[in-house]
Amino acid sequence: MPPDEKSAIAETNSTHQHYPRTGIGYDSHRFAAGGPLLLGGVSVPSDVHLVGHSDGDAIAHALTDAILGACGEGDIGTLFPDTDPANADRDSIEMLKVAVGRAAGRGFTIVNADVTVIAEKPRLAPYRDAIVAVLELATGGAVSVKGKTNEGMGWIGRGEGLACIAVATLVPSEGRTVA
Repeated sequence: MPPDEKSAIAETNSTHQHYPRTGIGYDSHRFAAGGPLLLGGVSVPSDVHLVGHSDGDAIAHALTDAILGACGEGDIGTLFPDTDPANADRDSIEMLKVAVGRAAGRGFTIVNADVTVIAEKPRLAPYRDAIVAVLELATGGAVSVKGKTNEGMGWIGRGEGLACIAVATLVPSEGRTVA
């Protein structure tokens, strides 16, 4: 690579270090008989639970992916592969905290996260405040959680499972150089 091209790339990277970064995460799990249902670190009374290699917390998984994507650290499957027995039944909020630590290590702070849960059941409203409190404690940023149905369509509409979409906004930490 010519020296002036290297210089232009370095200047571009330096310029982008001062801007917020946004990541998007997605996760879905199917339901299986027997509760409780774990959502955003909160145990929700239910006759079903989410099937997963870890504890199956789809909210925490989607948010973890959003944070990892925003700071350029890959995804949850790379950091916590389901082929590693150490990750069996792993606490998803602890995985989220590891992602937050990775972001901090790269010089970023989580300032906002927005999560949408798509499910026919359960209704999230009774648990929303508790879920937000757990996620805000884990991330150190403001968090919003919304519940939507799939209007009876597809596998979610048939009640076979749920999906989550998360967006996280990170900013360079005060006084830190972004890696």
